[in-house]
Amino acid sequence: MKHNRVHEMKTPDHPAYIMALTGEAITYRQLEERANQCSQFFWDIGLRPGDHIAIFMENNSRFLEIVSGASGAGLVYTAISTHLTASEIEYIVNDCAARIFVTSHAKRDIAAELAGSMPDVHTRLMVGGTIAGYDSYEKKTRGYPSTPIANETIGKAMLYSSGTTGRPKGVVNIADETPPETVPQSALGLMLLYSFTPDTVYLSPAPLYHSAPLNFCLMILALGGTVIIMDRFEATEALHLIETYRVTHSQWVPTMFIRMLKLPEQQRHRFDLSSLKVAIHAAAPCPIPVKQQMIDWWGPVIFEYYAGTEANGFVAINTEEWLTHKGSVGKAIFGVIHILDDQGNELPSGEAGSIYMADGNRFAYHNDPKKTESSRNDQGWSTMGDVGFLDEEGFLYLTDRKADMIISGGVNIYPQETENLLVTHLQVADAAVFGIPNEDFGEEVKAVVQPINMAEAGPELEQLLIAFCQENLSRIKCPRSIDFQEQLPRYPTGKLFKRLLKEPYWKDASLVGGLSKEEAP
Repeated sequence: MKHNRVHEMKTPDHPAYIMALTGEAITYRQLEERANQCSQFFWDIGLRPGDHIAIFMENNSRFLEIVSGASGAGLVYTAISTHLTASEIEYIVNDCAARIFVTSHAKRDIAAELAGSMPDVHTRLMVGGTIAGYDSYEKKTRGYPSTPIANETIGKAMLYSSGTTGRPKGVVNIADETPPETVPQSALGLMLLYSFTPDTVYLSPAPLYHSAPLNFCLMILALGGTVIIMDRFEATEALHLIETYRVTHSQWVPTMFIRMLKLPEQQRHRFDLSSLKVAIHAAAPCPIPVKQQMIDWWGPVIFEYYAGTEANGFVAINTEEWLTHKGSVGKAIFGVIHILDDQGNELPSGEAGSIYMADGNRFAYHNDPKKTESSRNDQGWSTMGDVGFLDEEGFLYLTDRKADMIISGGVNIYPQETENLLVTHLQVADAAVFGIPNEDFGEEVKAVVQPINMAEAGPELEQLLIAFCQENLSRIKCPRSIDFQEQLPRYPTGKLFKRLLKEPYWKDASLVGGLSKEEAP
């Protein structure tokens, strides 16, 4: 989706987006002109609709400009997580066959490693400065016309899955082409659902490389609103920005809620948040007590949705619905939900199984027909690997991801419930629960906790937290041991990179419960 050109004509001096850290404001006129120069440059060096570019940058004032420029040239753009290693970035750039690689001076160290390892890339650009092997993006695009290219078509994103359980895969959304300056029907539906208008002031505290922040920012630009972009989330600063810019809409992940709630009460309540009409959250499960506290604090402005980069469906719930269906992520707004057992049979309400979506958006995994096929069943319904159940009213409740399931003594254990409990403890900032080898039972439940105060980490806190779990959950769901880390490997998007935590516990398990070392997580 490209920003709507009509706003450049009607409200040229209205800020399209503001960089929260510096206060730099980019108007609709500036965005239109710079994006057009970017499109003209891409076209002039030989790129044509359907060609790929890769973007590896932190949140900065050129990010949305480059996305809009690529889209205006009909290109497919892949935004890459800034938390990946050089080898992981190299894999994505080469897998998507990017012709252009755009990065920033802030990422120059990794960019230097990548310069000679991207054979399909013929142009390497850098924003905000240059190093050997890279040309200045600003200088390369500056002299081009600020008008649209001839025969403009609209490109699209091909973003990669987070890769929390293996190699990330590019998600190809198979949809009809959208004419320039036309907002897709799916985006129009979200605009209506969340009451986005030209008066919307949208706070985006998450990285723009992720599908939800990027797409929601583009929707606000399509409507003529203003986006406030944080370079990174910080709890107190986020509250300050809501007050300063009179933010009306925002999007969060549960870890952000947790960090704001654990601020000193006096600090939390010194900000005026009365302008906030809609606070959306998604990307990871939100513990019921955390969400209830947010509603008590912010009021009935909390909206949740369940969806993925695959966009095979969209499930949503508002505050009023959630208060009568606590723990639910809502009803299907787009697509039809089916809950299936391991044999593909439909399960009745209340029984957990694999979540499949019918009649939703069609997608494929780039260069991976096997994974694409494995995401479908015989009816053509698709799954993202999540587990959950429907109640009698059709509200969906998530249980966990199937890949995270622990099998201990033949019993299936989903760790999400235990994680949700642990993070409610006053001494816990974050928690991960997963299975580790056990000679007798195959796997046992393990927790790794990020304490509020690392100085408190040790056997005493371990036993306190295990007892806390046993007081609130059946013992089979409780960790048998807890380790502590100063920071858990969680993406800014809220997803936990659980594979990094699990690997050290499995690497020495040559054969545990029938699971070979090669098959271990």
